[in-house]
Amino acid sequence: MSDKKMPAKVPGPAARSESSEIEAFVRQARALGAVAGKGQGRLILALDATMSRQPTWDLACSLQGEMFDAVGKTGGLKVQLVYFRGLDECRASAFVSDTAGLKRLMSSIDCRGGHTQIGKVLSFALKETAREKVNALVYIGDAMEEKIDDLSVKAGNLGLHGVPVFLFQEGRDPAAEAAFKEIARLSKGAWFRFDRNAAATLAKLLSAVAVFATGGLKALEARGRPEDRLMIEHLRGSGS
Repeated sequence: MSDKKMPAKVPGPAARSESSEIEAFVRQARALGAVAGKGQGRLILALDATMSRQPTWDLACSLQGEMFDAVGKTGGLKVQLVYFRGLDECRASAFVSDTAGLKRLMSSIDCRGGHTQIGKVLSFALKETAREKVNALVYIGDAMEEKIDDLSVKAGNLGLHGVPVFLFQEGRDPAAEAAFKEIARLSKGAWFRFDRNAAATLAKLLSAVAVFATGGLKALEARGRPEDRLMIEHLRGSGS
């Protein structure tokens, strides 16, 4: 996997939705203020871009784009985009503070057939944090086609290195849900549903992840919003 900035592609059609949930989500993302914590955090945002996500990809890109807006407004946070698709294709951007370019890049990604490569994402996060501390990994996907035991070892190692994995599951595949929850538990992270009905809360949850990435539990406690308390409950429940 290369950590060089990926070449830009021709953007695909913009995602459109008139749902009140999406509108509420956008309003919340735009309203986010600066984080309570101080310092320079590093967050990896990883995406499953395999063909199973094609039917809802435009909607997902709209939501994920607003997530970039949410974390981009926090200040003191560098974000790296990682995605996988097709036959063994897994790419990563550089860490950047200005997420506008990453948002444009993400919106230009098209889905391609292939199996999940969650193990590569976890291994990549381990290598990155060995070079320089990674404060959190956010993963968005809908399926799991790998050996859970292998993923569990990597998730446990991320937990030992202080890199919690926050997994947002699109859809309701039971195998993926079980695996994602186990990865969250072992890495001392958290699992959440990622769908249209949850749109109104996603920006709030991502802002909580951003606060945690820059200031830890103390920053979440200091800000004290409902989403912060929910995140603290998840993190403490996983042993953070």
